[in-house]
Amino acid sequence: MYSLDSNPYKKLFLLDAFALIYRSYYAFIKNPRYTSTGINSSAMLGFTNTLLNVLEKEKPSHIAVVFDPPGKTFRHDMFEEYKAHRPPMPDDLRNSIPYIKRIIKGFNIPEIEVEGYEADDVIGTLAKKAEKKGYTVYMMTPDKDYAQLVSENIYMYKPGRSGNETEVLGIPEILNNFGLESPEQIIDYLGLMGDSADNIPGCPGIGPKTAQKLLAAYKSIDGIYENTDKLKGKQKENIVNSEEQVRFSRELAKIALDAPIDYVEDKFKLIDIDEDTLGRVFLDLEFFSLREKVLSNANSKSIDNTDNGASNSAKSVGKSPIEEKNVILRELKDLKSQFFVLDNAEVRADLRADLCVQKSFSFRTILSDSDPNQSEIIGLAFAFRNDRSFFVPFPQDPSEAKKVAQEFRFIFEDEKILKIAHDIKRDILALRWCGVELKGAIFDTMIAHYLIQPELKHDLENIADSIIHYKLIEEEKADTKKKAQLSLMLEPEPIKHDKYCEETLVNLELVEVLENELTDNNLLDLFYNMEMPLVLVLAEMEFTGVKIDVPMLKSYALELNAEVEGIEKEIIEMAGQEFNVASPKQLGEVLFEHMALDPQAKKTKSGQYSTSEQVLSKLKDKHPIIEKILTFRGLKKLISTYVEALPTYINKKSGRIHTSFNQAEAATGRLSSTNPNIQNIPIRTPQGRYVRKAFIPSDENHVFLSADYSQVELRLMAHMSQDQAMIDAFNLAEDFHQATAAKIYKVPIEEVTSDMRSHAKSANFGIIYGISAFGLAENLKISRKEGKALIDGYFESYPGVKAFMDKAIHDARENEYVVTIKGRRRYLKDINSSNGMMKSIAERNAINAPVQGSAADVIKLAMIGISKRMKAEGMQSKMLIQVHDELNFDCLKSELDQMKRILREEMENAVKLSVPLTVEMGVGENWLEAH
Repeated sequence: MYSLDSNPYKKLFLLDAFALIYRSYYAFIKNPRYTSTGINSSAMLGFTNTLLNVLEKEKPSHIAVVFDPPGKTFRHDMFEEYKAHRPPMPDDLRNSIPYIKRIIKGFNIPEIEVEGYEADDVIGTLAKKAEKKGYTVYMMTPDKDYAQLVSENIYMYKPGRSGNETEVLGIPEILNNFGLESPEQIIDYLGLMGDSADNIPGCPGIGPKTAQKLLAAYKSIDGIYENTDKLKGKQKENIVNSEEQVRFSRELAKIALDAPIDYVEDKFKLIDIDEDTLGRVFLDLEFFSLREKVLSNANSKSIDNTDNGASNSAKSVGKSPIEEKNVILRELKDLKSQFFVLDNAEVRADLRADLCVQKSFSFRTILSDSDPNQSEIIGLAFAFRNDRSFFVPFPQDPSEAKKVAQEFRFIFEDEKILKIAHDIKRDILALRWCGVELKGAIFDTMIAHYLIQPELKHDLENIADSIIHYKLIEEEKADTKKKAQLSLMLEPEPIKHDKYCEETLVNLELVEVLENELTDNNLLDLFYNMEMPLVLVLAEMEFTGVKIDVPMLKSYALELNAEVEGIEKEIIEMAGQEFNVASPKQLGEVLFEHMALDPQAKKTKSGQYSTSEQVLSKLKDKHPIIEKILTFRGLKKLISTYVEALPTYINKKSGRIHTSFNQAEAATGRLSSTNPNIQNIPIRTPQGRYVRKAFIPSDENHVFLSADYSQVELRLMAHMSQDQAMIDAFNLAEDFHQATAAKIYKVPIEEVTSDMRSHAKSANFGIIYGISAFGLAENLKISRKEGKALIDGYFESYPGVKAFMDKAIHDARENEYVVTIKGRRRYLKDINSSNGMMKSIAERNAINAPVQGSAADVIKLAMIGISKRMKAEGMQSKMLIQVHDELNFDCLKSELDQMKRILREEMENAVKLSVPLTVEMGVGENWLEAH
């Protein structure tokens, strides 16, 4: 690796703009970043981070960003088909360019563009001229064509990606990478090979290896044509017949060093940033963390609202009352509010007297640990007007702290008062452990923001920043761990309360804005009648927790580890040599070098073969060792993730596992769970399913009761598509997969074979997820022709489904979002993209999201209904676990029949559809037996 600090006062960086912009854009292609107004900011974020990394790490003295000009260049005059096969720039990427140019301007870096010359010509010209003036030059680009410019003082600087380090390539590295003897051969190498991306023809049949061999033997293209008599066969024929084309390709690949531009040192010198310009564009793009990081004194300098012509002032979420983003962020000092510490019984009584007559108040629990089930409350903050907030510190002793919490019990249990908080489930749980139950209406700013913009981040810092332009005090980690420190200190320091008081005030301000947004987007009913009641249901489930059979897990771990050892021995025996099966590096060498299972196997950038599940799955038919390896890995993951891990989650206070159900994570509306993730316990294998045996009732008087919707997504598809054949099949209570097979294969239902039914089942569920004929063929191991015939037959049998899918895509293109049966929105910004892959993903989501999101709505409504019925009927049984379409209960044996009746009535009547919702139930001594 070269030292980039060898000439710190004459260090020039030349950035190939579009190469870096494209790279940044596609780095986020699977998870694009959007602002609250729908701007795809992926390219801007990636480019800015790349630029910052260079400025901070390499500290150039001089720098410039070079763009390709619009329109044609001199190469198009030479060759009309130059770059003719290049796809058009994606719309989102094209829209990114003005923002990126504003970012460059904000950094006070020269932006260069020369008419008729590509960026590499301009960079090449500048690099050579700067080199003559004593500069060390770094051409920042991933483009291999720049290799021809490398010299003693000119380097390629390839930014790292996917966790790999940045590469600095000098002459030795270039020659090693290209397998050549001298830098002069690079242009000949490129001319021989051609370049499909640029539509440079080269010589037919000449790839990298052949080009290296020819140049090793004959030094240059001229040398090759002087020795054609030494060539043989088809290679000779191709080279001789393509001489004009090869020489022409060499000229096209050669970077021009005479672009009409001079290297003027002062123009390229790195100077201080323009905080006003940079601050404005960062606000437009909602780069709040970057803004804070880059602008050293942004809060002391004014960023006026005057548009500079390039600004596209972003608006906050929806039609928020505050529309302009080009404003300075407010801080605590701007609130002009008073904070009061209430550290004795008398002043706490005064606060309670004020709170009990309010229509609403905002509050925040301050905990000793991030997990509310493990922590103690060390303080409470309250606000009910915007000019003051109150902080109640709790005593050091847990029993005394609980008494203080109990003082506020009647306030939290007053059903007439609206309680406001961010991630209120956390606060509800913390209070429950102090014996205080929160009742009545609630407003969670996190959930409100999630419904309005499901794809964005929902932390309070981001919401406050983007919606009301307020910058919260940064979290001081030490403050949240005071409880752990108390035992070590005779006189513990008082908790710094400003942050917590500030949050209560910010939440008060957010309520009005968010409620207006919910109203404008027809989400108010969904928020108040589904998501807020569900918070209380989930809090109750989490507080209850679930009991785990630890001895069973320990025994099972021994059994699985023995099975893993046996499989490992079989793998080593099949391989014919000793190696570490768990090592991807050693495994790759065994499979692809020793066993030669795939001659085309590729190495990753780290220099080892990829042995990912995707790679290995394609080799299943090559050798039985592959299936063994996949089984080995699956069991190892099962052991580490669940069998050995589950006991570590047991709460010392309760002796149970208290998983956290995440309500504001999946854009579809589905719940997820963490710590531990019990929703992802693998059930496709017997070993994975067996883990459910560890989940047991609370005692011998209880049983595990499981209730599961039957084919709820297919029933929703029938209802939403109004396909009569589909509706009839469900209303007649037919085996739907068998009925589908009969229609597709045009046979009587009694003649449907198991294979036919299996194929129909794959089509039924695949269609919901927008599966293609190719995807269906892959899943079923059939030909693409058969896959297409299966899908064609499906749409012929259920034409209403095809009409529904077409309409869903059409409506998504019109609105850029889809809705569920209860009005939940899923935004699809890429539905009109010119990028084929992104557009295709959005179209599949346009079909799937309304169905999957509606299924989430149905189970949520059922959970709320069941919870209400259980309370109304005084049930002692408890709801424990939700997994997609399934609910599980710790059921008192004497309540079993009553619980079954409640579940059936509430689940089957959660919504009214054109087809019946049906529920299957099971009972057992553990989860495995019950389901």
